[in-house]
Amino acid sequence: MTTTAPAEPGVQDTVVTPRRRRSRQVAEEPERGILSAADRRRPQVRVLGTIVNVVLGVCLVVIGLVPLLWLLKSAVTPTQDTLTQPLALFPNGFAFSNLFKAWNDVKIGDFFFNTIWMAAGEWAVQLLVATTAGYALSVLRPKYGKIISGLVLATLFVPAVVLLVPLYLTILHPPLIGHSLINTFWAVWLPAGASAFNVLLVMRFFDALPREVFEAAKTDGAGTFRLFWSVVLPMSKPIIGVVSVFAINAAWADFLWPNLVLTNIGIQPLSVRLPQIQSSTDLGVYLAALTIATLIPVAIFLIFQRTFLRGGGLGGAVKG
Repeated sequence: MTTTAPAEPGVQDTVVTPRRRRSRQVAEEPERGILSAADRRRPQVRVLGTIVNVVLGVCLVVIGLVPLLWLLKSAVTPTQDTLTQPLALFPNGFAFSNLFKAWNDVKIGDFFFNTIWMAAGEWAVQLLVATTAGYALSVLRPKYGKIISGLVLATLFVPAVVLLVPLYLTILHPPLIGHSLINTFWAVWLPAGASAFNVLLVMRFFDALPREVFEAAKTDGAGTFRLFWSVVLPMSKPIIGVVSVFAINAAWADFLWPNLVLTNIGIQPLSVRLPQIQSSTDLGVYLAALTIATLIPVAIFLIFQRTFLRGGGLGGAVKG
């Protein structure tokens, strides 16, 4: 029978195994990149890094903003100055009359509101379909959910041009309705809701939501609709903002499908009407019309930029 000597007081608490020591060292070491922390503290490296960052930032600003600024400048510049000196900064003054002519004479205002109405409807339909479908496939998780998710994913590999003819025939002779939807905004709104990309995007976001919150809500007696409306949607503001930006920008720039189903000039959007008036409109007035058409997408991004760029939004959902 062997006996072990008792450990001295205080020695047992200070013994650290090699594995624990290695894990502690790994945890304390900072993340390494191309440059180490010592290299970053060198004056030459810091100066060079600052110069590179400034140059890249200026290049990005120039590439992104110069075309928009030139368009804005040309919208209030006389046509002759734009043709002879396109890069000059107001050589012969301003021509704010271009904006008034574009709004009143060319009737850009009517097509502008048509575009807003069309984009609002597409946004609402896409958001409704994406959130409800993502909720059903990710949170409710029916037995056949994986099959439906696979079928939705498979539709992304089908070229959109292939679906033009069957989709047009469906809008021309819709089932259960009995009359054509051509020259109505429903012909644009309803097909926009069938966006497999938005459904998968929202579904993947819902997959990352904490299940503990869902279980707690069900324990408190929340039903399917209450869980969706009061728990899931408030936690989904980031993805709602992303889908909103994608939907509005896509609707604002869509040309082919509205050109096919909206043949009535009175309800055509800017994306369809602007190419038709290009040959018969003064260049300065036309550039002013393009400027008006560009305002809304820029404003939408500025409004949703914080939500669009924010990757989280789940802070406070789960405590502990």
